[in-house]
Amino acid sequence: MARLGLGLAALGRPEYLTTGHADAVAGRFDPAELERHCHAVLDAAWHGGVRHLDAARSYGAAERFLGSWLAQHPGRRDELVIGSKWGYAYVADFQRGAEVHEVKEHSTARLAEQWPQTLRDLGGLPDHYLAHSVTPDSPALHDAELLDRLRSLAGEGVRVGISTSGPQQAQVVRAALDLDVFTSVQSTWNPLEPSVGPALAEAHAAGWFVVVKEGMANGRLVVDDTPLGTAADAAGVGRDALALSAALAQPWADVVLSGAASVAQLEQNLAALEVGADVVAGLEPMAEPAEQYWAARSRMAWT
Repeated sequence: MARLGLGLAALGRPEYLTTGHADAVAGRFDPAELERHCHAVLDAAWHGGVRHLDAARSYGAAERFLGSWLAQHPGRRDELVIGSKWGYAYVADFQRGAEVHEVKEHSTARLAEQWPQTLRDLGGLPDHYLAHSVTPDSPALHDAELLDRLRSLAGEGVRVGISTSGPQQAQVVRAALDLDVFTSVQSTWNPLEPSVGPALAEAHAAGWFVVVKEGMANGRLVVDDTPLGTAADAAGVGRDALALSAALAQPWADVVLSGAASVAQLEQNLAALEVGADVVAGLEPMAEPAEQYWAARSRMAWT
């Protein structure tokens, strides 16, 4: 079975596209307070057996928070797998109600800028380094100079990959499979948006490391009225735990990320490891058309 990891998207910046984020993260516009909050969740993850941690340059100060936590616990790094991502710049600067939170650019210049920043903030090499939210038109699939630079990173011992978002995730994964650059992928998969599943199975069969993100559909599977909610309530398990269990049950998934924004949420997510296979197998089909799913996600508010 896949392992549960922790993504820091909701822990490194004060606002994020997750239902209930504002209530889960107290003092979130104070970077020092948010760092302490992030460290508390990282400690809980460590003690809960989580060994895969995921950050990104666009996750506010997530890499820096993770790096300072690692510096406080130098014995832990060798037991961890750490992934991060480049290609988006965080521009909200911890300002309340910012109109723009992140700016995307897949270019050799952006990679050259962000790779040293990642090394500095983490205090060393990540194990995985992904081009963030690759879409079919991304230079990360087509630019020869950029692809050569990524190959050189792989030569330094980093597993180079892509993350995907949007209704054409499967197309992107298959296009990347045709290149001799990438061996790691992180994609959105959940019972509402499972369309990338067959492509991820192909990537896993090709030896890629496959990570699932947004397994709870940014909180929709917890708060919305869906067949998953009905099944979870009937079985007496948490909706978040059942959603993550559905992803953990996929044979091609190496790691499924919790996006917990608090210790309490993380503890609820860890219960996914105890959900019975019969409960997962009994889920009713609930997939939405991919275009519909991503249109709904684009309308979510930063909170």
